[in-house]
Amino acid sequence: MGDALVPQGIVAVCRPIDVPLHAVLDEGPRLLVILTNVRDPGNAGTVIRGADAAGADAVLLSDSSVDIYNPKVVRSTVGSLFHLPIVAGVPICLLLDRVRAAGLTLLAADGCGQSLLGDVDLAGPHAWVMGNEAWGLDLDVRSACDTVVRVPIYGKAESLNLAMAATLCLYQSAGVQRKRSGIR
Repeated sequence: MGDALVPQGIVAVCRPIDVPLHAVLDEGPRLLVILTNVRDPGNAGTVIRGADAAGADAVLLSDSSVDIYNPKVVRSTVGSLFHLPIVAGVPICLLLDRVRAAGLTLLAADGCGQSLLGDVDLAGPHAWVMGNEAWGLDLDVRSACDTVVRVPIYGKAESLNLAMAATLCLYQSAGVQRKRSGIR
């Protein structure tokens, strides 16, 4: 039942926690993460964990992303899968349309972005759209977003890991939104 080489020593059998998109959007979210074409289970799970830690309202995975019940995804969320709403299996065009209709700004996180993370207005409700680590976001997804944002790289690294970049974006958002609402 546990497929890890060095397991934690605890195994549980749980029912899937499938959350419909409308249930998340009806709550008036202020911070979402949308993952599309994310195939690496470790990255997906770590983004879910980072979203939970940063106080995001939910994570939405397109139908082209990894199964959230993949054992490696579940392990890498370290429990966040059980207390953060996760929507899975929705086509990306539908996710983007519905999230925009709910009043959130769509921010594409991509290395080709013209806007830098520190220069983007993150005070209002918004969703970070993240893509595959190897090839980023498709042009049609970037075009459907309001702004394409990149995390600046000051050193010689070629790029950041998807989960690392997502966590930086989420914490930047959380810091701005918490400061605006007077929460420390």
